Amino acid sequence: MKKIVIAIDGFSSTGKSTIAKQLAKKLNYIYVDTGAMYRAVTYYALQHHLIGDDFFLSDELIESLSEIKITFKFNESLGFSEVYLNGKNIEKAIRTLEVSRYVSPVATISEVRKKLVEQQQLMGKDKGIVMDGRDIGTVVFPNAELKIFMTASAETRAQRRYKELIERGHDLSYEEVLENVTTRDRIDSTREDSPLVKAEDAIEIDNSDLTIEEQVETLLKLVKSKI
Repeated sequence: MKKIVIAIDGFSSTGKSTIAKQLAKKLNYIYVDTGAMYRAVTYYALQHHLIGDDFFLSDELIESLSEIKITFKFNESLGFSEVYLNGKNIEKAIRTLEVSRYVSPVATISEVRKKLVEQQQLMGKDKGIVMDGRDIGTVVFPNAELKIFMTASAETRAQRRYKELIERGHDLSYEEVLENVTTRDRIDSTREDSPLVKAEDAIEIDNSDLTIEEQVETLLKLVKSKI
């Protein structure tokens, strides 16, 4: 059975990563969370005081890119790969609202995108990969055999994200999460370099009222039509 590249794009908090992980597991494909890669760079910027509420030392971040090594290591007990920054597991550290608040500005930097896109393209050169993000079907893999664009209302996405963060022990309000979601939508959709847009040949899926199981089943059917 031939292997293909599956590109899953869409707005923040649409559950792309959750669906992509499960799809990759069922297909025995490699899964790459590109959002985690941008979060890793953002985490580095925060740790080195290169970004904050009223400043962003983007030139210094660009100069530091050669010092940033991002890798993924499979965790058998969890069933998916965790992200490492310079050899340190930062999977939990990058899932905070603080990192979410700054990841979109970091992702607008062309030099950051160029570095990460090159890595992502290398990961998919042998196909058999599920990759999710913002520009996978438009920039990273414009020739992907299957392109999905996931969406849901901002309120639905904020509620999902809020529940996830509360379960992880974060102390915050739904309004804070909603503001973060809408701000990221605006930045992601209007940035000059690789803005979030639906590829012309992508299949749009509004998952506002779909369960995870229904989404995975829908994608499995689409995959079967391509192989």
